[in-house]
Amino acid sequence: MAGDTGTRERTAHGSARLTAELRGFREVQRLAYECAETVAAQLRPGVTEREAARMQREWLRERGVRDWFHLPFAWFGDRTAFANFKIPLQFFPTNRKLEPGMPFILDMAPVYRGYAADIGYSGSLGLNPVQDRLMSDLRPHRALILEQVRERRPLREIYENVERLMTRQGYANRHRAYPFGVIAHKIDRVRERRWSPTVFGFGVQSLKGLASDALHGHREGWSPLWSPYHFSDHPPQPGLWAVEPHLGFRGTGAKFEEILVVTDSRDPEESAFWLDDDLPHVRRWTEEKAA
Repeated sequence: MAGDTGTRERTAHGSARLTAELRGFREVQRLAYECAETVAAQLRPGVTEREAARMQREWLRERGVRDWFHLPFAWFGDRTAFANFKIPLQFFPTNRKLEPGMPFILDMAPVYRGYAADIGYSGSLGLNPVQDRLMSDLRPHRALILEQVRERRPLREIYENVERLMTRQGYANRHRAYPFGVIAHKIDRVRERRWSPTVFGFGVQSLKGLASDALHGHREGWSPLWSPYHFSDHPPQPGLWAVEPHLGFRGTGAKFEEILVVTDSRDPEESAFWLDDDLPHVRRWTEEKAA
């Protein structure tokens, strides 16, 4: 993917135009965020996590999604900060009911026309000043990650620097609660099939692709999982990475998740870039800066 996927064509005005391959990934990422915003607007007191997850599945299936990197998740209240999460089964949606002022996170990873995305959307039912602050304080994390990927620092080092920033801000690193403590993972094209089964909530085709990347990477000294452990102690590998820094503070959590493109270009701006800047959390920060 490093060659064709990770390049952008320059226009006469110096702006970047995405390749057809990257436009496919951007399309499904935008579709997922549209789903998140639509479902978030429909949430009401008493809706359960399972119902919110089903709303996401149904909305996406109505628009042609037939496969998943993983099925949609929904977390309400202190579950947005993964409070007391010890085993993977605790990530799956529960009968926790949404209440006024309660924070929530919607997380989905659809595959559409063979392109995959993995997004996270944070919000609350009414006002929640704590989560609002968390979302505002995620902005420097997005900038830090991009800057240090362009510097080709080891992924493990970048992870540690993100965690240090969280600590300085007074927050807990909640992506450490994910399996292997990952802040990101690689995503690729997925072969389309008429029937696309899932195992423990993850699409079989996507899992095969991740396993293939893991095997290939093991031979070459890199991992498709961006973690705090030694197997991530290598420079950023060209390809697409779904990145999700996750802040926690006293039972409230917030995160964003979006695609970071890494290439083998020597041009710093082309060596890494966020796939899309027209996303809900980015628009939010732009509005805050203008206010």
